[in-house]
Amino acid sequence: MSLLVAHELYRFFHTGEDETFALRGVSLCLSPGEFVALMGPSGSGKSTLLSCLTGLDEPDGGHVLVDGKRLTRRSEATRARMRATSFGILLQSGNLFPHLNVEQNIRLQMSLTDKIDAARLGQLVELVGLRHRAHAFATQLSGGETARAGLAVALAANPPILIADEPTAEVDADTELRLIDHFETRRRAGLTTLLATHSPALARKAGRIIRLHDGRVEND
Repeated sequence: MSLLVAHELYRFFHTGEDETFALRGVSLCLSPGEFVALMGPSGSGKSTLLSCLTGLDEPDGGHVLVDGKRLTRRSEATRARMRATSFGILLQSGNLFPHLNVEQNIRLQMSLTDKIDAARLGQLVELVGLRHRAHAFATQLSGGETARAGLAVALAANPPILIADEPTAEVDADTELRLIDHFETRRRAGLTTLLATHSPALARKAGRIIRLHDGRVEND
């Protein structure tokens, strides 16, 4: 059984009289233990797709199923519960609470699923190369540090499905290799990972690549 299913997703936006289609009938299925790269040029719809897959945005057409349960067009409270138990999410911004430091942000995410683990927290901070910044607040972090801290938060509860938007965009080569190893560890553990990326190194390690262009999945 597929763990995450998107069926014919459409999403469009209006600016004045102009209408922009971000998604044009996108369908995909992810199985437990898959490590998938989502690729495509800027503006192809990757970020919009990730938001729809996690229930942070509602598609204008189509639906999303998570472990056989409908996520689309449910109440925000229901979607929030499903996100908390099923997803770890890294967006391009807004991943940290500014009044909490890095360690506290990770701990809060763990507490949402009753998975507080001090040893794992330390491992995650080390994984993303922020051991020396564990007690820094979001306003004290650089852009790259903020992105890495957000990834640690997304991974905090060892989620069944990790959805991440450019997780290695602002890391050095050594950190990228550590993260790729971690994504492969998730795969071996039967956990699912979908990463929007421009990184050739990350894409080479993925089990398969889904390519978006102009809001559509490109067929090989």
